[in-house]
Amino acid sequence: MFNKKLYYISFIYFFSGLPFGFFYTFIPVFFRTQGVDLKTIGLFSIAGLPWSLRLLFAPLIDRYFYKSFWMGISLIGISISITALSFFTPATLLFFLFLFFLTFFSTLFDTSADGFVVEWIPIKMLGKANGIRISAYRISLIIFGGGIVALSHYLDFKFIFYLLGIITFLAGFFLILNSFLKINPKKSHISLSSQFIEPLKEILKREKAFILLLFVLTYKIGDALLGAMVYPFWVDRGFTRLEIGLISGTLGSIFTIIGSLLGGFLTSIWSIKTSLLALGFFQSISNIGYAIASLQQLPKETVYFASIFESFSGGLGTAAFLTFLTSLCKKEFSSTQYAVFSTLFSLSLTFSRSLAGYGASYLGYTYFFLITFFISLPPFLLIFWIIKN
Repeated sequence: MFNKKLYYISFIYFFSGLPFGFFYTFIPVFFRTQGVDLKTIGLFSIAGLPWSLRLLFAPLIDRYFYKSFWMGISLIGISISITALSFFTPATLLFFLFLFFLTFFSTLFDTSADGFVVEWIPIKMLGKANGIRISAYRISLIIFGGGIVALSHYLDFKFIFYLLGIITFLAGFFLILNSFLKINPKKSHISLSSQFIEPLKEILKREKAFILLLFVLTYKIGDALLGAMVYPFWVDRGFTRLEIGLISGTLGSIFTIIGSLLGGFLTSIWSIKTSLLALGFFQSISNIGYAIASLQQLPKETVYFASIFESFSGGLGTAAFLTFLTSLCKKEFSSTQYAVFSTLFSLSLTFSRSLAGYGASYLGYTYFFLITFFISLPPFLLIFWIIKN
């Protein structure tokens, strides 16, 4: 029975990664190849705002219908959104609107999927299930990020939109109609104050709470600014979509996984303070790698190294940061407090990405990438304030 459950978990989280890979890898390449300017590409990252607001949707999903129903409806919504994108001119208001719908339905899907795992998988088997869900999610990022970028080298963009729309539509109906996945929802009797306000009050009462929240907000900003302009830079540097998909999208994702695994191991044997400083600084150095690779007199292959290094070091820094976020949460408020910290972190990524296009347009790629390195440094000073030993 549990093997069957693992199959469904891998199925669910495979589709969890589809919108993220499509939005953050495929769409920037699509925009730039269609002649969209860097400012607009950056601003369109605001369409990812719903990913920062999961905390708002969780109570409704917990209280009404089946989790599998929410997941199925969400996939159908994702299908309609992706298909609709094929009918509109890139970077127009309607295109933005359906990108927003895409991330909204993706947020509903992710929120219900996480709750579904908690309800469906026995506690003693959560470790194995978590390994499956992370692996399925990463594989999805590779396929629906770099994979479809590479595929677009041979196929028309509209065909790719239609293909993804059909796949997600069928998967949505499969989840809705599958009786094996139906779990009776447990009605929550927790008050609104206990569920939302008390965990936040506990955070704000901590010593140096403002500095702590500022650190969570800024730790990954340098990485986010760089990441927003990486794929447009590849297009402008003259790489084909096949090269972008295989090297930056696919191979880069593999090195991110390797970096995450190594970062998790190092964080387990080092202190949190050491991990945030060492692995975070290693992550920042990758911004200089892209600044060097953007110099026109260097061979194009230099960008390959910069991409692999950036992906690997990004995995290292993320592993340390997520471990730190987990350590901040009190057991009695674990889910809600983690949602608060992750929402704050996600908001900083969304808005910093939206401004990246202006920086790259006015400064050029080389100076912009270099400045993102210096922007990434001040949060390291906050570590000495919020972690004493």
